[in-house]
Amino acid sequence: MQTEKLANGTLDTWTANEVAEAYDKGEIVLIDVRTPAEYMFEHVDGAMLAPMSFLKVKNIPDNEKRPVVFYCGSGVRSKKIATMCLEAGFSKIAHMEGGFGGWKAAGLPYIGTNMATGAPEPRQP
Repeated sequence: MQTEKLANGTLDTWTANEVAEAYDKGEIVLIDVRTPAEYMFEHVDGAMLAPMSFLKVKNIPDNEKRPVVFYCGSGVRSKKIATMCLEAGFSKIAHMEGGFGGWKAAGLPYIGTNMATGAPEPRQP
């Protein structure tokens, strides 16, 4: 995990493997900030969807109990959202390095769309 001190708090950048381990243990809230279309095509199984264009920081769950970790496609949008949360008063927030692309590159399982049927199915890169 990398830690960056910003004017309004601490921004953590977690690797995909760190996110996967904490998520499997129920230690974090994982929020996908991509578009609904991106999410429907493929996503981390069980991750919440809160598209960046519709997200209201005040509606983010209390991160005192379980840290909130955001992800997007590459890490750019999730870092913007995490920074917005810090500006809104969150003391500590995180995003996933490399986004969903990093998740897949790490060989972690996800839900993808079966192009023949259009149905979601578990995938392992």
